[in-house]
Amino acid sequence: MPRLLSVNVGLPRDIAWKGRVVHTGIWKTPVDGSCRVGRLNLNGDGQGDLAGHGGEQRAVFVYQIESYRYWQEQLNRTDFVHGQFGENFTIEGLPDDVVCIGDRFRIGSAMFEITQPRVTCYRVGIRMNESRMPALLTSSGRPGFYFRVLSEGEVSAGDEIVKVGEATERMTVAEINALLYSSNHPRDRLERALRIEALSLGWRQSFAALLQSQATSVGGGNAGLAPAAAAHPAAPGFQPLAVEALGQESADVVSLTMRSSEGQPLPPALPGQYIVLRLGRTGGGPPLFRSYSLSGPLSTESYRISVKIEPNGAAGTYLREHVRVGDILDVSSPRGSFVLQSGKRPLVLLSAGIGATPVLAMLYALAAARSTQQVLWLHAARDGQHHPFAAEVRRLVSALTHSRSFVCYSSPGSADKMGEDFDAIGHLSEPLLGKIGIPGEADVYLCGPPRFMADMKEALAALGVASERIRVEIFNGSDAMTPGIVGAPMRTPHVPDDDANTGPLVSFARSGIAAHWKASAYQSILELAEACDVPVRWSCRTGVCHNCESGLVSGEIAYGPQPLDKPADGNLLICCSQPVRDVVIDL
Repeated sequence: MPRLLSVNVGLPRDIAWKGRVVHTGIWKTPVDGSCRVGRLNLNGDGQGDLAGHGGEQRAVFVYQIESYRYWQEQLNRTDFVHGQFGENFTIEGLPDDVVCIGDRFRIGSAMFEITQPRVTCYRVGIRMNESRMPALLTSSGRPGFYFRVLSEGEVSAGDEIVKVGEATERMTVAEINALLYSSNHPRDRLERALRIEALSLGWRQSFAALLQSQATSVGGGNAGLAPAAAAHPAAPGFQPLAVEALGQESADVVSLTMRSSEGQPLPPALPGQYIVLRLGRTGGGPPLFRSYSLSGPLSTESYRISVKIEPNGAAGTYLREHVRVGDILDVSSPRGSFVLQSGKRPLVLLSAGIGATPVLAMLYALAAARSTQQVLWLHAARDGQHHPFAAEVRRLVSALTHSRSFVCYSSPGSADKMGEDFDAIGHLSEPLLGKIGIPGEADVYLCGPPRFMADMKEALAALGVASERIRVEIFNGSDAMTPGIVGAPMRTPHVPDDDANTGPLVSFARSGIAAHWKASAYQSILELAEACDVPVRWSCRTGVCHNCESGLVSGEIAYGPQPLDKPADGNLLICCSQPVRDVVIDL
């Protein structure tokens, strides 16, 4: 008879790790006597990162004493104690390759149901003093599993674990774990998994994404794990394009139109995507890499970008002073996940300044498709001289049957006419958005300076727009995901102080910096990015979770350790990769 050997709890604490502070509840200690089990937690227990742990579907983490013995042998360890793997219940029996999602058990006076395998992260590596542990647990088929609490009650060490029910569709914890994390995702098994009602929502969404990708994707990858930021991989490399036209859009915005010098079709783009330019330096040195949104209509004949010329901007100054019609520029394939989604809900295209470029491409796409959706164009500018694309937008908005626009100037010039050039003086704000009328069910596409986007997200939330329907584009970098890290200051990306002019050059295109690879200092491109304060996303740091999946703009990398499942062609996992030669990363 399976038994509960130990009940383990612990509240989150701050620990030091690699010069940072991690808030974690991974440390658990055994409870003497009985313990109350609630719907979300055991008494005295807590999680430091509720986005990745805890909640109704992950209320109780379970690990088997048989797996303890396995890891003691594999790792040559004799120092394990109950709670070593961060589990709430240390049990005897119920191995991962036997018990199934949906199996139900009575322990003490409480009832439980298995909902999912454990999702490992770097914190179990910290607890085990073994950084490989997230990958080892997942690849071994011994991840452990989570219970949902069906009825609350009291449990104690020594309680028998009595099976009281099971799901109609039988798939073991180990099978479900391998179906997501291995490179093998058979369609029939995905369909079986989705028939298990007890399977938690996050896993169901991952399997649904894998199922959908099998009919639509090319280039491999794991759609069940890839983050939204890596959802549209592009072929690495640059192609030479000839500058066909230059145009002044406003006092500080210049457009460049480029096409193949050999008349070859260009890789197609999605509305909202960007390209990366590789620009030479007049004084020598490594090239500049800059990302620019495509600002014109979708075309495989030409690309248009529009660049704001900053007073001290190296790339903008180079384009303004050195690039002429007929010149050749090195250009990447279109990339990026800030793209117009299909649907019927009202649309709000909300921008400030040069942030208009990606949403202008979306407006072009809507006009070309003769969309009947409600479309609201909202834009903020300083004045008419600093208002690019004004005539284009008016023409496109008038071509749509259910569209309107509203433009706000913070400091209109004497020649700017209210009601003709702009609609209000000041800044876009929650009260003004309320007067304009933002449909609560709208999908919002937002781009502009960081402070503007933060203010708009807050205003939209106050007006009832759900956060998942607000999509944002960040020109310089991306949103970071560093689970559990607390108190880390925000720093502008920079070259490390000890950067040397040797080793492969790693360029972070969106952050606009480049640093040399030093194998003695960094184990992965992720560690180099962190040394440069480049915004990054990660969780496992061992090639399991794919949260760090990013675009490989150019170059070649190697993996060490090998990821459990490779990313899509054109992407890489920065947590376990190293550059073979100069590389450009879409970060």
